[in-house]
Amino acid sequence: MGGVFRGHQGPEMFRGYNFTITCSTQPQYPGGSFLLTFTGSNRTQLAVNHSAAFLFPAADDSHQGNYSCVYDNYVFSHNFSSESELLSLTITDLQAQSVSPPAELSVRLVNGTTSCSGTVEVFYRGGWTGVCFRWWYIMREVRILCRELNCGNVVAESIGPQFEKGRGRVTIYSLCSGEESSIGQCVITGALGVCNRGYFHHVTCSDSVRLVDGAGLCSGRVEVKSNQSWASVCEADFDRQDAEVVCRELGCGAPAALQGGLYGEGEGQTWDKEFQCKGKESLLLDCDTSDRKNNTCPPGNAVGLTCSEPDDVRLVGGGSRCAGGVERYDQGEWRTMGIKDWDQAAVAAVVCRQLGCGSTVSVLPGNTTRAFGVKCDGDESSLRECLRSHRLLPGITVICSDLLVQPDIFLTDSMGGVFRGHQGPEVFRGYNFTITCSIQPQYPGGSFLLTFTGSNRTQPAVNHSAAFLFPAADDSHQGNYSCVYDNYVFSHNFSSESELLSLTITVGLSSQ
Repeated sequence: MGGVFRGHQGPEMFRGYNFTITCSTQPQYPGGSFLLTFTGSNRTQLAVNHSAAFLFPAADDSHQGNYSCVYDNYVFSHNFSSESELLSLTITDLQAQSVSPPAELSVRLVNGTTSCSGTVEVFYRGGWTGVCFRWWYIMREVRILCRELNCGNVVAESIGPQFEKGRGRVTIYSLCSGEESSIGQCVITGALGVCNRGYFHHVTCSDSVRLVDGAGLCSGRVEVKSNQSWASVCEADFDRQDAEVVCRELGCGAPAALQGGLYGEGEGQTWDKEFQCKGKESLLLDCDTSDRKNNTCPPGNAVGLTCSEPDDVRLVGGGSRCAGGVERYDQGEWRTMGIKDWDQAAVAAVVCRQLGCGSTVSVLPGNTTRAFGVKCDGDESSLRECLRSHRLLPGITVICSDLLVQPDIFLTDSMGGVFRGHQGPEVFRGYNFTITCSIQPQYPGGSFLLTFTGSNRTQPAVNHSAAFLFPAADDSHQGNYSCVYDNYVFSHNFSSESELLSLTITVGLSSQ
């Protein structure tokens, strides 16, 4: 009925409203019973799924006082009992309150550094309670949560502390499209119920800046919160140093694109200041501002920003940044990510995409140490948009297509016939020259293919390089050269091509 609210001294209940006090305990032994003790009376119920709910149909003054749950069980031929902390309840008149209670399934963030960060709580059956999941929130739902609280983008989400003794918690099974303005608008696909184990969920949303209408968490039209409403920013009032601050504030990588109209026009007001960030500030609103040079922002000039994906995923132990066991930086440390067999291809696709490593070539068994689970659809921009859990699953090794680093190509000679011309390197006709291909050490072996106008030559890689000698330069040697490094690793062929080297053949010294 929504009659419970948080007062200055603790939970309060409107007179005449019904309420429920739930006792629960972590699973240890089957059976047992709960004794609910409160001023003037006690009530007992058998434990069902390690919990018991005590319903009070109409609150009155007799219900005001201190409550506690005593759990009793007979194990090892003895009686044992354990008592919860006290819950102090006040009964009050509805008319005495200037605010109405929250709507059912409203959300809030508590114990955070701002109103847009903290542990997730939901208003359920007249009171605020923690939310627990075997699988953490999918990113779509976290975005809705930030939107409901009039906050900005999702910056971080993680499991919070394990359940605390005596603190309520509930599991919610919801199906959201992503367009809802509140979690309560999502379709509830299963019965809500008390959970007996697991973790609380912690979310950090940006407080005063967001990116909207973009493809992921790190792209969109820049909007700034002004008097609790959001305003777009004009391109003329926002530069790359401002963008660096926004990308950092939102937990993304460096700015990749900055352009007016890139993500459409805002429907509301336009920010009336020009930002003057130095690029090192933690928050956009910490930057200096000045009055705008123009009073209006022309159509098509609402600034859009694309940040690179966060540097919070890596592949380790594979000899390349594009191969190895999947790890994610979370809560101050690198953690192995565990994946079920049928989710491996989708997770690998997201990892290769986020790292800029091309597409997935193969997925191999990884670290046998079980780690926090992750589940992706496969089209996410980054791993942090995927569903994660505290269920322990085996790790995997991902091999991406851009496994090899780019080789280098350079020109040398022993006769002094090479020099730097206006258009690039030049060689005197008749002089010998050498083109060397090399690559940073990653894997042993491999070969280099030197491609140039009219002909190709191949040599095995020795100490990760190969030198191609040309004894007498003539016009047939003029043109574009490149080095292609090939190697067979992880049971697949991989190749990587250097930049082009454009060579000009010229006449002797008398021509200079």
